[in-house]
Parts: sequence; structure tokens; C-alpha cells
Amino acid sequence: MRTIKTKAAAVTATLAAGAAAAAAGIVAGRLASDAGLKAPPGRPLPGEPRLTVHSTAAGRIALTRDLAALRPGTYGLAGDAAHAVVGPVLTGEPHSADTVVRRLERVTHGTLKPGDKVHLTPNAHVGDPTSALGLDHTDVEIPGELGPLPAWFVPGTRNTWVIAVHGLGPTREHALNVMEFLHHHRFPVLAPAYRGDADAPRPPDGLHHFGETEWRDLDAAMRWAVDHGARQLVLHGWSTGATMALRAAARSPLRGRVKGLVLDSPVLSWERTLRALAAARHTPGVLLPLAVRAAQGRTGLPSDHSGLYADRTVPYADHADRTDDMGPDRPPPPTLIFHGPDDTIAPWDLSRRLAATHSDRITLHTVDQAPHAAMWNADPSAYEEALRRFLTPLM
Repeated sequence: MRTIKTKAAAVTATLAAGAAAAAAGIVAGRLASDAGLKAPPGRPLPGEPRLTVHSTAAGRIALTRDLAALRPGTYGLAGDAAHAVVGPVLTGEPHSADTVVRRLERVTHGTLKPGDKVHLTPNAHVGDPTSALGLDHTDVEIPGELGPLPAWFVPGTRNTWVIAVHGLGPTREHALNVMEFLHHHRFPVLAPAYRGDADAPRPPDGLHHFGETEWRDLDAAMRWAVDHGARQLVLHGWSTGATMALRAAARSPLRGRVKGLVLDSPVLSWERTLRALAAARHTPGVLLPLAVRAAQGRTGLPSDHSGLYADRTVPYADHADRTDDMGPDRPPPPTLIFHGPDDTIAPWDLSRRLAATHSDRITLHTVDQAPHAAMWNADPSAYEEALRRFLTPLM
């Protein structure tokens, strides 16, 4: 009898330990999933290093030597109470072995002093189109599914409007990078906020859905644009904003108005992006599958099988059988993708696969040495020239 009781106690202890381990795994997976589901707008994504300001001089700034500090191009430099814009690395400037000297283009606000902690950001501008770029604009409210959505509208003379949608990390200030270019080419531009942004309605569950629900706010912006004179639309999205553009072009009742798509660093597999964000927060590899399952349980997101789900929902998949307002013979919109192999958040191989599968409709502009959603920053002139070539037939 004593032996039976001893074995029963051992089994009970083993089951209890297993249940405790399972519960701990669930909690750990849930916390790891926060890397993507609760990524706050206006904050650096996980993995973006904090750099130290070592010195500043006229048109010069010395930063901690890091691969991020060596990136080519133009970036915002954000600190706790300052924002500046830095240009290329100045290799000819004297510097210590642990620093990098970059051109300091301008200090937008605040001050930068030795010892300050900063990070590079794709946002080269802060403010609104008027304060940042000197462009006349109107603050508008778009009636959205969850409530009013604030947006900037910069007028232009064309009947084709560009709707510019930010993604993970930046705010709608991200659209300011290309707004001056678009205004120069006389496109009206609408830059909306959407659910989860600081000045927009909160999602019911408080979580980001990688574009799967947010696209409906883009659909609301499309309706507002058409109601206010747009005859055709170009959707320009970054990161999950690009995912929203793909969803809208496939699902919106106004998809027939979409004349073109511009996708910068598109998130084509939310699972792989969530894994990348969680890994950047030093989540152990064994917990990454738990993070994906936790995200599915919290949001209802379907499995995308490493990008195949995205392929099934883009507007290219079934256009031959369409009988809706696009018409059975109307091809899906021409698309320009900006992406590169150094994006560790949204895998570049999925963009290559999508472009190769639909080479008649999609142009892939490859950008090297650019992190996620910073394809413009790596080489603004080349980006804008590719954009000009793409938009010219759509004008």
C-alpha cells in the first residue's frame, strides 16, 4: 500500500510539474508575442540599437561605432528630447576607433550633447506637412469603423490621389519622406492614422493585427478620397501599411479604383515577422513557436505558412475569375516593391517570390544596406527616381 501511495504521489508531482511548465510556456509565449502585437507607434522596433553621441561640431556628429551607425543614406536621429537628421558617413573625418562620424544635416528640435542616447529612425521629419515641409495641408477626420481617424490632406491638381500608410514602428510622419516629391508631381496626398495610433481609436483588443483588421481603416480613407474628388488611387504603404494596401486592393469595394500599389518592406508573413521581432527582444528560439501560437489565440490571425497565406490574399491570385466591380478581364494593379536583403523584420525572399510569380505586374526595386521600412533612407534619389518612373504612366 505504501508503494502504491508513493507512486501516486510521484505521478501527481510529475503532472503538477508538467502543468506548471505548460502554464509557464503559455505566459512566456504571450509575453514574446507582445513584440509584434503591442509594438508602439513612434518607438524603435526591437533590435534597433541605442547609440551614444560622442561629440558634435558644425555639420558633424560622432556616434558609437555600430553597423547601424554605418548605414548609408539619410536618417532621423531621435533622442529623449531631440530629433535631428544625419546624412552619410564621413570617412575622411578624424575619429576614434569606437566612433563613426556622420554629416549632421540639421537639428529639428532639442539639442544633442555628448552622452545622449539616440537611435536611427526612418522618420526624417517631425511635425505635419506645413511645419516640416512648408506644404499647405488640411487636418481632416475620416469616418472609420471604430471612430474618427485623423489624417493630413495635401492638395494637388491630379485626379489620381496617393494614400500613404505607415507601418510598424513609425507614425504617419513617415509619409513626409515622400510627400514633397509627390507634391512636386502634383499628386493629392492623404496620410491617415489608423486604429492603434496615438491619435486614433484603440482596437477592441488593444492589439496590432499586422494589417488583417487595420486595412478596413485604409478602406475608409479610400472612401473619403473618392467622396472628395479622387477618381483613381495609388496606395503607398510601408511595412504593415503595405500589407494593408494589399488587403485593400484585394477586398475593398473600391478596389477597382486602385490604379497602382507601392509597397515598401511589405510584411507578407506575419508569423515570420513576429518571430523576428520576438527574437530581436532576445526571446529564446524554443519559445518562438509559442509566441506565434499565442498571437493566433489572442487575435484570431490565420496561419500564413511562411507567406503562402499572403500570396492567396493579394489581388493577383484570382483575377482571371473575377466577376466583381473590377470586371472579369481587368488585370490587378501595377505594383512597385521596394525591399532588400538587409531587412531582418520582413523577409525579402517573400517579396522576390511575389515579384517573380507576377513579373508582368510587379517590379521589384532592390535596396541594399537598408533596415526595415527604410528603403527611401538608404538612397532617397534612387528611390524617388524609381517612384517617378512607376507613377508616370499612372498620371
